Amino acid sequence: MTIDWWTLGLQTINVLVLVWILARFLFRPVTQMITERQAAAHAALDDARAAKAEAEAARAAAKDAAAGVANDRTALLAKARADAEQEKQRLHDEAMTELDTLRADARTEMAQAAKDRQQALSEQAGALALDIAARLIDRLPDEARIAGFIDGLADAVAKLPEATRAAIGDGAPVDLRAARALTDAEKTRLTDRLQAVLGRPVDITVTPDPSLLAGLELDAATAIVRNTLRADLDRIEAEVTRHDG
Repeated sequence: MTIDWWTLGLQTINVLVLVWILARFLFRPVTQMITERQAAAHAALDDARAAKAEAEAARAAAKDAAAGVANDRTALLAKARADAEQEKQRLHDEAMTELDTLRADARTEMAQAAKDRQQALSEQAGALALDIAARLIDRLPDEARIAGFIDGLADAVAKLPEATRAAIGDGAPVDLRAARALTDAEKTRLTDRLQAVLGRPVDITVTPDPSLLAGLELDAATAIVRNTLRADLDRIEAEVTRHDG
């Protein structure tokens, strides 16, 4: 086998030139393009990773915000329930206070009504007693309306303080009221009894007053002495009313 070294050398040169041309005008641009494509791909991947990270962060933030909203909602509902319960308790307390006030007012009104009824009954009883007493006095002998009260009036005057007795009838007539006009004998007896009690002569003036029902009443500047059926009935009525009250 014979080798043509010139042909082999030319072909080698041609191959080297072809390799140089390919490396110069094909491989380098392609490599650069591939590098650029790889860089772009890496940049796209970095952008995707960044976008994914941002999306994950946004999702976490949204999740936290949703949890915060849920917590705020729970807190608001709890506060609303607490406020409603407090308002309910306040309204209940106000209602109970008003009810207690109404009950107290009702008890006061009932007590006052009972007191008014008792007072009215006492007044009616007093009026009835006066009416009964007047009817009974009308059935008694006329002298009984005066004679039975002369000694009682004199005894009451005798129990007054000495200074008070000394001023009765001192330089002026003794004014008396009687259930009816006195007879001469009754006036004389009454004068004698008063003179004995006062220890000096006295003049008396008697004014009839049928409202006394029976008895005598002495009206002096320093003392009033009542010995009448009307005064006794008034005291009884006052005592009954006081006990009833």
